[in-house]
Amino acid sequence: MPDQEMVENRDLVAIKDWLCRQPHLPHEVDDILLLRFLSSAKYSLEKAKKTIDLFFTVRSNAPELFCKRDPWAPEIKRIFDVTDMLPLPNKTKENYKVFIYRLSTTDLDLFNFVDAVKTFFMLADTRLTEDQDVPAGEVPIFDSANVTLKFIGKINLSALRKYMIYTQEAMPIRLKQVHVINAPSYIGKLYAICKPFLKTEVAKLIKFHEPNSDTLYKDIPQEILPSDYGGKAGSVEQIKREWIKKMEAKRDWFLTNDTRWAVDESQRPSSCQDARVDKLKDLPGSFRSLALD
Repeated sequence: MPDQEMVENRDLVAIKDWLCRQPHLPHEVDDILLLRFLSSAKYSLEKAKKTIDLFFTVRSNAPELFCKRDPWAPEIKRIFDVTDMLPLPNKTKENYKVFIYRLSTTDLDLFNFVDAVKTFFMLADTRLTEDQDVPAGEVPIFDSANVTLKFIGKINLSALRKYMIYTQEAMPIRLKQVHVINAPSYIGKLYAICKPFLKTEVAKLIKFHEPNSDTLYKDIPQEILPSDYGGKAGSVEQIKREWIKKMEAKRDWFLTNDTRWAVDESQRPSSCQDARVDKLKDLPGSFRSLALD
């Protein structure tokens, strides 16, 4: 049997050849990103092709999330002032990459949902194009300790839907687990907002953990977590600063990426239409007017 490296090289050549023959898609795509698409599709070329097309199509249909991205912009710096978003340096024994996302304050006056999603995707792009190691899976940990009911009023429905489609169906990752820690008593209300956008198989991956519990450690070894969580990976602030530096080092890439990764819909072959794109159409801006049970 051919070894994994031979398979990767063969399929990488095939996917690059296919990409160059797609008139509507960008052709300058990092090799490591293409390898991630192949890996997440379990080296099914057809599945990888569909995911690549959706990846760029979603981005082109969400300019508020993927355009005018400057790591030095005040709105991006503001998001990092009130949130912690960080890939952890060490993986699990299953070779899963672990992430922590949390609000670092209960004061949401400086929090803008669209800016937060944009920043999240900038950090994701940094990792997907710079980190040469392709993990076997990904595990996000959402710490909801500082999430209050006031957060519901901050959610932008259109951005949430695009975030959900992109992260579940277009990003070149293999989601293995989703953990929500320090879950408050009203977590059900927040989950009810997200549930309509969750794929069934993703919903099954979500585990909720009560405050001050150690149930997370059944899946995630405590030692790979930041010191803030009793681990040995360094502090949240230290890890976050390292990733901010990496993101800022890609500033030129971000400033020129608007056009480089754009989809030209006028050149799209009729055989490449994707019904999922219809889900991206704008919805009412926020949940402020919605009644919650």
